[in-house]
Amino acid sequence: MNHGLRELAQLAGVSKSTASRVISGSGYASPEVRERVMRAAESLSYKPNAVARAMVTKRTNNIGVIVFREKLPIVSHPLYGTIIDEILLASEVRGYSVFLKTDKEMSLRSTDYMLEQRVDGLILVSRLRKNVIDYVKRFNIPYVMVNGSTEDPDVIHFVSNDEAGGGRAAEYLHGLGHRRFFIIAGPGEHRSHSLRLQGFTQRLEQLGVSSSSDKVSIVPSPESSFACGVRLMAEHYNAFRQEGYTALFMTNDMLALGAMKFLLDMGVRIPEEAAVMGYDNIELGGMYSPGLSTVSVDASGIGRDAVEILDKLIQGEAGLPRLIEYESEVIPRQSTQGKE
Repeated sequence: MNHGLRELAQLAGVSKSTASRVISGSGYASPEVRERVMRAAESLSYKPNAVARAMVTKRTNNIGVIVFREKLPIVSHPLYGTIIDEILLASEVRGYSVFLKTDKEMSLRSTDYMLEQRVDGLILVSRLRKNVIDYVKRFNIPYVMVNGSTEDPDVIHFVSNDEAGGGRAAEYLHGLGHRRFFIIAGPGEHRSHSLRLQGFTQRLEQLGVSSSSDKVSIVPSPESSFACGVRLMAEHYNAFRQEGYTALFMTNDMLALGAMKFLLDMGVRIPEEAAVMGYDNIELGGMYSPGLSTVSVDASGIGRDAVEILDKLIQGEAGLPRLIEYESEVIPRQSTQGKE
């Protein structure tokens, strides 16, 4: 049975206001009165109403997480799923409950929902339009952005250094002796795919391989899915074989796994005839045979740190960094190096 403050006060023999002060920890109460109230609370298994507690503390201990992504998968996306897992774990450690919402339309409705829940702060995941940021700022609520970029100097955002990671991938494949590169690049409007491609081609230029020459073929993909990797590899398979490309780089692991699946089905020996490399270091890549070489993204660190910084904002801490950037590393597996 859920007893209220009135029953608690009656059992302890004090006024409702005194009982409220003891339970909320605000205001003075003598040690003897405090002990009576706490004994009564224990005997009633009293749990203070969250709304009433929020009225006293001006906080709900809830945070909102909105994932802005137009196409499925969203929460089940390998990268976003890991980030959200870490957000949930880190929030629990700090005593926060989490409202999670996805937004495919990049609208303001999901933000309105979070504001109606009176959340203490917001974590905005993936790219979003400037109108969403401007809207959130109107309500003076602490917020951070994860895995997205903005020109707004006030926004604290957490990102992987994808341009440097793309460069490392190019340097690694070039170091293995490859000189002809076939690239499937995810949607250019996505920050991560664009920067990974940019970093890869720029590093090749520095190594003497021009992206405008016939040594590099770049195929744009409208999505970053396994199915698109399969389809685009199938569409360009003849040209891939005829032009003698020996290294494949995809701007995420799902595209790479799809392309590699098609090549294996066609009897192409990997990595002897074609080395394949992705990006993100999703768990599935290590389960594949051959294991997919990739570039890591610190998704766990991004999710964990987003909660830590948001908590500091909620507490009123100032002077926090506006850009928190995470470095990546090449994870070599059998798809580029054969049996280890």
